[in-house]
Amino acid sequence: MSRFTGSVWKKSRRLGISLTGTGKELDKRPYAPGQHGPNQRKKISEYGLQQQEKQKLRFMYGLNERQFRNLFVQAGKQKGIHGENFMILLESRLDNLVYRAGLARTRSQARQLVNHGHVTVDGRRVDIPSYRLKPSQVFSLREKSQKLDIVKEAIEVNNFVPDYLSFDADKMEGSYTRYPERTELPAEINEALIVEFYSR
Repeated sequence: MSRFTGSVWKKSRRLGISLTGTGKELDKRPYAPGQHGPNQRKKISEYGLQQQEKQKLRFMYGLNERQFRNLFVQAGKQKGIHGENFMILLESRLDNLVYRAGLARTRSQARQLVNHGHVTVDGRRVDIPSYRLKPSQVFSLREKSQKLDIVKEAIEVNNFVPDYLSFDADKMEGSYTRYPERTELPAEINEALIVEFYSR
């Protein structure tokens, strides 16, 4: 299954979650798209709820189904709680950390920056968005990439960097200081439903 490329705003409204991270999609119309507007009354089955939760998380991080499932399987091989491990693996992706540090306004922009070779990890260029960082690793923008308009715009609007990252705006360098705790990850996701979905 390929990566979703349709209307992110419609998808955000259908899932009831901001996939861009800006929240703008839900400001004007905080209900699912469709001709009946906010008056739609659909009872969702248990399976439907599990699938919806999976789609929320998959679209939020911009993965295709195969990537998502592979990461889920890897999380199950680790010690600890399967769902939480899965969320931490998603959060440890290079494209996500570039986004979290405020070097891009969306995860898809961050993915492009990585894909096009603008990002280094521990001083070496890495162009694989799914590259997984470990705590203490440092990522930064290459010097010639620091003047990109999308980077300047992102840094202007970003005023929040999570506690598990440190970011030096002058060097445009971030450090993944530790793995995040579950309380620091998206509260609108119920990962237990995703574990149930794949355990069927």
